[in-house]
Amino acid sequence: MGVVEATRAVAREQVLVAMALGIPSLLADQAWRATDPDEGRGLGVLLVPGFGFGDWSLRLTATWLRKRGYAPTGARIGMNVGCTSELVDRLERRLEAHAEATGGPVVLFGQSRGGGLARLLSVRRPELVRGLVMLASPVLDQLGAHPSVVRVARTLARLSRAGIPGLLNEDCFAGACYNTNSTAMAKPLTVPAIAVFSRNDLIAPWQLCADPCADCVEVSSSHTGMGLDPEVYRLLAPRLAEWARDREPARSASTPIPVTAAAR
Repeated sequence: MGVVEATRAVAREQVLVAMALGIPSLLADQAWRATDPDEGRGLGVLLVPGFGFGDWSLRLTATWLRKRGYAPTGARIGMNVGCTSELVDRLERRLEAHAEATGGPVVLFGQSRGGGLARLLSVRRPELVRGLVMLASPVLDQLGAHPSVVRVARTLARLSRAGIPGLLNEDCFAGACYNTNSTAMAKPLTVPAIAVFSRNDLIAPWQLCADPCADCVEVSSSHTGMGLDPEVYRLLAPRLAEWARDREPARSASTPIPVTAAAR
């Protein structure tokens, strides 16, 4: 990659730039505009945002899924900056509630760190997972992201040590939490999975996103812009539809879904 190309790639990794470039392109693309309310058959999807992002970052993804007949819901884990083990425990409760609400196993859809958390959950509770989607998730090395991202994570761990709750802690980097989740992350998947990566990703090296247990697909987007890339939605549409086809009887995503106490 030349100097000019590298400079442009760095710029695209800025969140506001990625949104400014990606949202208009996505909304104008046929991949977004084409809808089929019967395609998803009410299949539940649990959306897990990336590190430092909340459910709002996958709101367009949720809209796209809902228009196609799926039943998406957010992870409700805040900004995804907490302890890995604690977050997986919280996501497990969300998974149980959404599987109950939608009547069967659901799809786990995670971006960046969210994909890693979703993979850990898929290993823990495969009976509740219909399929796994990982966007730009460096699952082959939890600490293999760009050094600037790792520095932020370690800063959060220092703040946690100082007494601020709800953040990553030192145990997530070199302790029981890290060892437990590293072992779990290395386990083979028993659910169908898709790993989407990009060589233009300056945050998560593409080699670390190429999960050998998943169907690996390359796109050309940036890391932060992957969830807004029409190419991603074009390649995901047939795979998600395949996962939904064996769901009988079909339930329209527009039909109210009962919410259990655990999901509130």
